[in-house]
Amino acid sequence: MMDETSELGTARCPGPSVQDYLDQDSRPVPPALRFERNDPLGSEDIDTARFTSREWAEREMRQVWRRVWQFACLESEIPEVGDHEVYEIGDDSLIVVRTAPDEIRAFVNVCLHRGRKLRTGGGNVSEFRCSFHGFAWNLDGTMQTPPCAWDFPHVTPEKFALPEARVATWRGFVFINMDPCAESFDSYRGTFDDYYIWPLENRYKSLHIAKVLPCNWKVAQDAFIESFHVIATHPQMLPWLADANSQYDVMADQPNWNRMINIQGAPSPHVADSVTEEEVLETFYDSRAFYSAAQGRDLVRQEGDQLPAIPPGGTARQVLAERMREQLAATSTQDFSQTPDTELLDAINYLLFPNFNPWGGAKSNIIYRFRPNGLDPDSCTAEIIFMSSPKQPGEMPPPAKIRWVPQDMLFADIPELGVLGPVFDQDCENLPYVQQGLKAMRKPGITLANYQESRIRHFNRTLDQWMER
Repeated sequence: MMDETSELGTARCPGPSVQDYLDQDSRPVPPALRFERNDPLGSEDIDTARFTSREWAEREMRQVWRRVWQFACLESEIPEVGDHEVYEIGDDSLIVVRTAPDEIRAFVNVCLHRGRKLRTGGGNVSEFRCSFHGFAWNLDGTMQTPPCAWDFPHVTPEKFALPEARVATWRGFVFINMDPCAESFDSYRGTFDDYYIWPLENRYKSLHIAKVLPCNWKVAQDAFIESFHVIATHPQMLPWLADANSQYDVMADQPNWNRMINIQGAPSPHVADSVTEEEVLETFYDSRAFYSAAQGRDLVRQEGDQLPAIPPGGTARQVLAERMREQLAATSTQDFSQTPDTELLDAINYLLFPNFNPWGGAKSNIIYRFRPNGLDPDSCTAEIIFMSSPKQPGEMPPPAKIRWVPQDMLFADIPELGVLGPVFDQDCENLPYVQQGLKAMRKPGITLANYQESRIRHFNRTLDQWMER
């Protein structure tokens, strides 16, 4: 029988905590990473219908996606007046367009005459013209004189302005909200900015990969906001990833964001008694530390290279952080000499509800985004975006275009993903079987761990709040 302490969610894995590791950091750690809070949110099962029901997907579209703030594109993708991207979610389509040098707006991507989509992709235009009958709108959404105006005395510019969504920008990202009565994006984020401290506006999009997965978008996202699965899904990482010692920050009064911190360069508590510091170092190099590699911080040991020595009383983690600084000093114009170990090594993942997943880090960052694939509850779109630091400050390369991965292609087949590709494939191998299993399950809900899966509970609690409004 579970004791009261465990039931309240205060139980933690034995061994050093994230904060214990940060106590040993060779540099001062930012206060944002010294924060730790995990509010008890209950232990009730989560119903399975939210993952499998078409009715739920349709209601989710109305109650959530048409009312929440969501990441649509990057400012750098629409730098000039007339530049635009098409953002689609469920069965909605929006044109996100730069209408002036300092203004971005978003319009419903539908001709108000007979309903054809105005744009089928991004680009640069001086107007939005329907290719069916030639109805056209200016960049600010106002209607131009319609073709055969004599036949439309009942149509006025006031009636035929394109419906508009709200727009906000944050650190180079463009967010939209289709609800005209929604709270401001500043209010929506809550305290998120106090704890996400990295300047994404100084990064550029160096890679954007997308693939349709055979599972609900929430099934996919859930797999990437906990580390409990590492022991079974990624056992090769156990010697250098302290999975069960991860920190999960969830706050009942901050429903729209949560966080986890995974320590790298230290062993999992599942194997800590049988792994030496030298083995931590060797396996980290041999695995090429996939999180770091994906963020442009790839500590690779060339064939024949000797492992760096661990000084007496030292740790593999300290050696890896120092080697990272040396490598960055040789390849970057930025100064990382005072960057703490945790910002160089650790996997720090945030979720801004419903699906903006930025990773923290001192040099470069990953963004995950999981979206419904239309209104199909059994499929979703998974996206991996690399936000990289420019080689020279201020020299921003153009943002990479989205690249769609066909169904028969693995993430491992994409060289630019490095070793993140095979690891992502390991995650994705589980997902169709989760989707199938949720339909076959006779128990009405899934059961979550109190701590290690608390981010999933926090997310679903917020989702329920939106669904019930």
